[in-house]
Formats: sequence, structure tokens, C-alpha cells
Amino acid sequence: MRVRTVLIILVMLLMAVFVGVNWPAFMAPTPLSLLVTRIEAPLGLVMLGLQVLVLLVFAVYIAMWQGAVLLQSRRHTKELQAQRTLADQAEASRFTELRAVLHEEFERLAAHVGKTQEDLVREMREHSNSLAATIGELDGRVQGQGKPPQPSL
Repeated sequence: MRVRTVLIILVMLLMAVFVGVNWPAFMAPTPLSLLVTRIEAPLGLVMLGLQVLVLLVFAVYIAMWQGAVLLQSRRHTKELQAQRTLADQAEASRFTELRAVLHEEFERLAAHVGKTQEDLVREMREHSNSLAATIGELDGRVQGQGKPPQPSL
């Protein structure tokens, strides 16, 4: 139990002990004025009855207040759940959009890499052909220097 609950129970027990010990004084008849008339009744019993009445009114007020708080808490919980669902849907939508953007970017990069690779292969072939031609020309020169010059007519 919480400290407040224990404290309330302790105070009520102390009041019950006080009333029990002083019961004869509570039951002693006393003349009481009700503004328009006078009656003879036990003052302690009247005050005890008023205290019980105030306690019951307070308990009903607390019960109604807690019920209102509980209803408001449930309403807030439902609203929070609805907002959480909306946020989850928005996040899923953003992930889907991000996936599409990344897919497009990867396709663009793949196309760029493919084009770059084709350009590199073409350039390597051109350099290879140029190198082969240069080697052939040098080979021809080297072979041409080893032969005696031919007479010209």
C-alpha cells in the first residue's frame, strides 16, 4: 500500500479508538439549536454523523474524479496509439520512397559503370592496336637496317 493509504487508515483507527473510549460523552444529551428550533440530542453523535457524511461526500468526489482521470487517460492512450500508427505508416512510406530512390541511384550507377567499362575496353583496344602498329613499324625498321641497301635505278 502507498503511504497515503496507510496514513488515512491509521487516522481512522485512531478516531475509532477515541470514539470508543469516549462513547458515554458522545451519547450524553445536549440541547442543540437549529436556528428555528431547539432539540435535545447527543452532540458527539451528531458531530460523528456529520463527519461520516463529509467523509462519504469526499469519497464519492474522489471516485468521480478518478473515473474522469481514467476516462481521460484511456482517451489519451487511444490518441497516442493513433498517432503512433500514423508515425509508423509515415516512416514505412519514407522507407519505401528511400528504397525506390536508392534503387534508381544504383541503376544509374550501374549504367555509368557499364559505360565507363565499355569506354575503357574501347580505349584499351585502341591503345593495343596503336601499340601493335608501333611495334610492327619498329620491327620493320629493325629488320630493314640489317639488309644491305638496294640500288636504285
